[in-house]
Amino acid sequence: MEKLILASQSPRRRQLLEEAGFSLVVVPADIDETRRPGESPVQLVERLALGKAEATRRALGGNAPASALVAADTIVWTDNGEVLGKPKDRQHAARMLQDLSGRTHHVSTGVCAMTLTPAAEINAKSSFVETADVTFFELTQKEIETYVASGEPMDKAGGYGIQGLGRLLVKSISGDWFTVVGLPVSRLIRELGLLEGRPGMVADLLGRES
Repeated sequence: MEKLILASQSPRRRQLLEEAGFSLVVVPADIDETRRPGESPVQLVERLALGKAEATRRALGGNAPASALVAADTIVWTDNGEVLGKPKDRQHAARMLQDLSGRTHHVSTGVCAMTLTPAAEINAKSSFVETADVTFFELTQKEIETYVASGEPMDKAGGYGIQGLGRLLVKSISGDWFTVVGLPVSRLIRELGLLEGRPGMVADLLGRES
């Protein structure tokens, strides 16, 4: 299997990469995620992915357990540029869902990929942002209350998880579903292939069980 350093504790990102054929070394990053004045949502999420990648690279202490490192961050935001974080409490979660009800919002995932030397120095690096547009059905008060009571919204940006019960709130998606889950894995693998000089990386992973 391909070995990869993942700068994230997200179980969803880990699952996506493992299913794609990667063996992961998880080294989570802890950085300041405060939004800067005048920073757009897309600029914010790319900067956070870059910051997480660099923080994890430095945490390796000059000893890279794999030749590639990936970091990512996902945000939910509205047309007016408001970034929706994780709910503070159930009332906050309910207000978020009421605001999203019947409307289209945006989910952006920023990704940074690096190739490293054995001493954890950078050989090559790239970053990108993928954005998907998510439209909710008109939600009833009962639906909102029941979903909030499930507890699922409490650790999710925007107050919902599309990979869980939150999928029942979604009317349509324009863009990559995996961007909403938290990692546009198909584009990431292509970026890694370019960084590593392996244009056939996707084919290699597709054929790993054949």
